[in-house]
Amino acid sequence: QVQLVESGGGLVQAGGSLRLSCAASRSIVSFYAMGWYRQAPGKQRELVAQITKVGSTNYADSVKGRFTISRGSAKNTVYLQMNSLKPEDTAVYYCNGDDRITDWAPPINNWGQGTQVTVSA
Repeated sequence: QVQLVESGGGLVQAGGSLRLSCAASRSIVSFYAMGWYRQAPGKQRELVAQITKVGSTNYADSVKGRFTISRGSAKNTVYLQMNSLKPEDTAVYYCNGDDRITDWAPPINNWGQGTQVTVSA
């Protein structure tokens, strides 16, 4: 297993920026994918952004052009740069690491504890 710790959340005004960080307890280079999810009160957890081990990325339509996911130069970090934040981006943001055994195997999901992002109007 791997422990994932998020940081960087906080309160920001609409239009502002935040950068979330996810630090893993061991290397995540071999992970099938790393992702950021979010969950707003009363809503289901949803995928925000994902980056695969070969560097492919995908984003929720609601954040395309505003958010960027990237891997850090260290082999155990992932970031989410969030620009032009909107009040509807308010949620708890979770780091996810999919450590499946092979590319065709079912996902093995590892989750962090989450970090709160609040965007005021």
